[in-house]
Amino acid sequence: MNITYTLNLQGEACPYPAIATLDGLPQLKSGEILEVLCDCPQSINSIPNDAISRGFEVLEVQQDGPTLRFVIKKP
Repeated sequence: MNITYTLNLQGEACPYPAIATLDGLPQLKSGEILEVLCDCPQSINSIPNDAISRGFEVLEVQQDGPTLRFVIKKP
C-alpha cells in the first residue's frame, strides 16, 4: 500500500482530529491514500464513519496503545 499523505494529529484534542480529517479528504484525488494518526479515543468511531458516509474506503483501522491509525482511500 502506497500512502499518499499523512496527517499526524497526535496530541490534538477532540474533535479536531475528525474535523481535520474531514477537511483533508476532499483534497484527495482518485486512488490516493490518506493516513491519519491521532490519540483521541472518540476518533476510533467518528473518523471511519465520517469517511465511509462521504464515499471513501477505510482500508485499515489500527490501535497501538493510545495511538490510532486510519488508512483511507478515495475511490
